[in-house]
Formats: sequence, C-alpha cells, structure tokens
Amino acid sequence: MFGLVISIVCLLVVVFIAWWFFAEHEKVSGHARQKSGYQEIEVEVMGGYSPETIVLKKNVPARIIFNRKDPSSCLAQVIFPDFGVHEDLPLGEKHVIEITPEKAGEYGYSCGMNMMHGHMIVE
Repeated sequence: MFGLVISIVCLLVVVFIAWWFFAEHEKVSGHARQKSGYQEIEVEVMGGYSPETIVLKKNVPARIIFNRKDPSSCLAQVIFPDFGVHEDLPLGEKHVIEITPEKAGEYGYSCGMNMMHGHMIVE
C-alpha cells in the first residue's frame, strides 16, 4: 500500500513538472504609458518578467522600469542584445533602462544566464 502511494505521488510530481515546463501559459503583455516626451512601462521581475511582452512606440524615448523582487542570481541582470544593454538589476529596487527604439519590429530580452526571456514589440 505504501509503495502505491509513493508511486502515485511520484507520478503527480512528474505530471506537474511536465505541465510547468511544456504547457502553454497565458502570456501577459503591457503597453507603455505615454508621458510628456517619453513613454514608460514597469516590469516586475519575479520568476520571470511581468508583463512578459512590452509594447513601445517607435522613435519615442522609452523608460523601462525593472522592479526585481526575485533573489535568484539568474535574474540579477537584464540584456537587450539589439540595443547594447547589459545591466545589473538591484534586488528590491527599481532600476530604469532608457532606450529609443528607432525601428518597428520584435525584439527579445533575457536574464544574464539566458534562461528567462521577455519580448518587446515596437510599433
């Protein structure tokens, strides 16, 4: 009987892990707020990026405010390779990254270990 319970628990753990890594999860996107002369969006860093997709306007200076709440070292940096950005994100503090997207398109960003990814759409 004990072996059956252990087998069921192990099976449930395997199913949960498979779902966590391979199932489609809802992707949250957010549009930058337009301010006087620039646009701004805040991204929470906790087990990934939220919103995962940020939407910016072309040729408008952008302030992307990262608020890192996750203590893992993986999320201690953010990299926007297409914009030459590679910055540290201090834990428990807001950190502003300023860019001016000049071309419409889709761009990626990631943590320093390239394990967590975000998406940026420039319209």
